[in-house]
Amino acid sequence: MAKKSDLKRQLSGAVAACEDKKAEDLTILELDKASGGFTDYFVICSGSNPRQIQAISDEVEQRLSREGLRPTHVEGYNQAEWVLLDYVDFVVHVFSARARHFYNLERLWKSAKQLTPAELRESGRRRARRKATPRAPRVRSRSRKPA
Repeated sequence: MAKKSDLKRQLSGAVAACEDKKAEDLTILELDKASGGFTDYFVICSGSNPRQIQAISDEVEQRLSREGLRPTHVEGYNQAEWVLLDYVDFVVHVFSARARHFYNLERLWKSAKQLTPAELRESGRRRARRKATPRAPRVRSRSRKPA
């Protein structure tokens, strides 16, 4: 299991790869821990044709492999209707419009929190700012008893 900061960076890399290949209707689902989910996040997007679906999948794999991360499982690449890239802590789903409408993962996982790519980036920036901001040392004031 990846550390939270590593996971957010990897997730952001996958999202950026989808955006670079012009994926449509990009959303991130943060799965509810109580739902018994097998992963923490879903990245869901659509491509307009099989070549674009494969290009999005290829870009995600290439970008994350540069960070030393490889999918543990890939499904559907040759058919390019629904490509699934399993990275254990998150799963990337690249759909055709028809398959996405049919499977409707957002409805199936309706207890999940939906994030946009901008919200994911913002949460990463807030975390980075908190780490970068030095905290002032705590000073305890000692009460003096009145004389």
